[in-house]
Amino acid sequence: MKDKYFGDINDYRKYGLIRSILSSYKFHLLVAWMLTDEDDKDDGKFTEYLSNPKKWSRHDSELYKKLQSLISPYNIRGIALIEDKNINLLPDAKYFSRTLKDSCEERDSWFKKLLSSAKDSDMVFLDPDNGLEVKSKPYGRKDSSKYLYWCEVNNLWEQGKSLLIYQHFCREKRNLFIERIRRKLQETAKGSLIAVFTTPHVVFFLLLQPEHQKHYDSIVTNVQSNWGDQIRHR
Repeated sequence: MKDKYFGDINDYRKYGLIRSILSSYKFHLLVAWMLTDEDDKDDGKFTEYLSNPKKWSRHDSELYKKLQSLISPYNIRGIALIEDKNINLLPDAKYFSRTLKDSCEERDSWFKKLLSSAKDSDMVFLDPDNGLEVKSKPYGRKDSSKYLYWCEVNNLWEQGKSLLIYQHFCREKRNLFIERIRRKLQETAKGSLIAVFTTPHVVFFLLLQPEHQKHYDSIVTNVQSNWGDQIRHR
């Protein structure tokens, strides 16, 4: 996650998904931004949707209006806005906002602090720049901060946390990609019930702990009723 992405169309869907989940069951949510240093890439510009309320506000009018009021007048971008309790985009959520670095030592320290921050939470949202680890970016190497590692998923799961994971699609065929990641998640998080939600560019994997699995149907129904054509359940 980078500050410059805040409030773009992918963010609107992302926050809408989280809000739909939270309205289905009052999870004690920790948002782990996995914040990385800014770069020179020309990403995060896609805020045109804020000028078309007729098309977009129907999914979550409260969220839409808040993002519109934050971004449109001055084009202010940054996760500090969503963490503002007066704005309250994600009701009662807590946030872990430490910047993530590439080195093993700094990554280990970051994760230990994340575990400590998640102590009183029963769900953690993990928001890496790209998604789950790939072979070309080993732990501790350059740009590894853009990825979430399987060992971290397993550690959080073993601590009793349900997980929501942000994942960009890659060049692999989407159905095959989703099933490959789902199988690996089931191996990594034993006993999980996994819901998959797709958007045009991103897939979200929701891993529910056994005590939360009774809320699966309610979560899926709520997401689909609010976001049917933008966030699809797989």
